[in-house]
Amino acid sequence: MDGKLYLVPTPIGNLEDMTFRAIRILKEADVILAEDTRTSAPMLKHFGIDKKAYSHHQHNEHKATSEIIKFLKEGKNVALVSDAGTPAISDPGFFLVREALKNEIEVNCLPGATAFVPALVNSGLPSDQFVFEGFLPVKKGRQTRLKLLADEERTMIFYESPHRLLKTLEEFAEFLGEDRQASVSRELTKIYEETVRGTVMEIKSHFENNILKGEFVICVAGKPEKEKTVKNKDKYKQEK
Repeated sequence: MDGKLYLVPTPIGNLEDMTFRAIRILKEADVILAEDTRTSAPMLKHFGIDKKAYSHHQHNEHKATSEIIKFLKEGKNVALVSDAGTPAISDPGFFLVREALKNEIEVNCLPGATAFVPALVNSGLPSDQFVFEGFLPVKKGRQTRLKLLADEERTMIFYESPHRLLKTLEEFAEFLGEDRQASVSRELTKIYEETVRGTVMEIKSHFENNILKGEFVICVAGKPEKEKTVKNKDKYKQEK
């Protein structure tokens, strides 16, 4: 009988956000895979999980997956964790899940911590419809993506690193408009958690004068209704 692949979310900062079920699954798993074992080891020790974790990251996941599938086929249960949050959300995991499903292996993803949900809810922007963009392309395709997102009507969610935050906000001002409403959250669930709301330029000004440290989640409002109305009127005039 085949084993099961479990995707186990881990806290994004505050260890109290770990679920009882996640701890149990990690204790019972035959194999634990971690994005960075140096990061996961202290977390596992904190929860009394006396088990070695094996590396599974973006640089080795294609090569390692066949071996993991073999473990699963032998009836062993495998648990995958990322450095923080839910595996496969801007982290390794998708390829392994796809290959497991191809081999008719059961996959279970536990509910748990992820950064973009609290950032969206905290933002004050519409959350009934949204699109998760993750990290924008660093170079190739970046401007093309931003031009496409200029017409996006739903709230957009991005992940960004400290050293690219100001550049990204500047690009949002250029492609989406300086007055586009946004929210930037950093260090979510941690002691220095902060959420800054306003226009993209107001937020950029704030972070130009403050220390850029931690993980950032940016929420940006979709195209305003007023802009859509004007555009539709212009289109109507052209058609006439």
